[in-house]
Amino acid sequence: MKATVYKSTGSWYIVKNDSGKQFNARILGKFKIDGLTSTNPIAVGDRVEIEMENELESSVTITQIHKRENYITRTSPANKHHHHIIASNLSQSLLFATLKDPKTSQGFIDRFLISSESFHIPTIIVFNKADLYKKKEEEKFEELKLMYEKIGYTVKKISVEKEEGLTELTELLKNKTTLISGHSGVGKSSFLNKLFPQKKLKTKDVSGWSGKGMHTTTFAEMFDLPPHVFRDGGKIIDTPGIRELGLVDISRQELSHYFPEMKALINNCQFNNCMHTEEPNCAVKNAVNTNEVAAERYISYRNILDSISEKTY
Repeated sequence: MKATVYKSTGSWYIVKNDSGKQFNARILGKFKIDGLTSTNPIAVGDRVEIEMENELESSVTITQIHKRENYITRTSPANKHHHHIIASNLSQSLLFATLKDPKTSQGFIDRFLISSESFHIPTIIVFNKADLYKKKEEEKFEELKLMYEKIGYTVKKISVEKEEGLTELTELLKNKTTLISGHSGVGKSSFLNKLFPQKKLKTKDVSGWSGKGMHTTTFAEMFDLPPHVFRDGGKIIDTPGIRELGLVDISRQELSHYFPEMKALINNCQFNNCMHTEEPNCAVKNAVNTNEVAAERYISYRNILDSISEKTY
């Protein structure tokens, strides 16, 4: 019987079969995926095979995991040499940001975009709290929107509080599996509570069977979008506690490949291994000088490059 993983606590899982019936599940033996050293063998979003263990308790055993279309990981909190898979089989990610109360740094946005690029997951950037914007914030938003849309990202401005822009945003979620992320305080939970008024997602209780004392904040959870609003279906994956994905296994040499506007230019550099810093005849630096590449993005690149030491990689 095929099923999809909706929640993981590390030792127990909640899965749903293709008819929508929910089961408590555990794994049989060990799973190694593509040689990935991971602290969690199975992640939210995984497609798995299950066998009935106890029908009365609706408990099943996961016997096999299907090949993932993609997945997104972060460094394991317990061991920086291991990865923790946040979620798999994603259509897109939704990054919540704010320009006020609190202000999301462009560095954080860019790091998130690099992570998503490295896992081949399209990202929509959502600036919330538009009801608080004055002239300064409006101008900053227009500047950022222009900069990110020019390089291929979708950028939206909303106010969850005033319910502005939500219809247009929810249209983008239809029939997709969307990972939602962002710093605390940016309105991610408020948005989820608008989508799922019955669930009150701000509470982070762990049910009795699923491993008492677990840090629930390190695990993602998937929800089916309400069918009365989303007739085409769709799922959203909440990632509480993931404030920054961290750049997993990205070397200094590879970094510019995850800036789409730089990737388009790197073959024009004089040197094959150009780092776009001090080298002569660098196409990226030339493009910064002519405003083809935004100076703010180049500054982000340099800051992130400095934070990646060859040792940590």
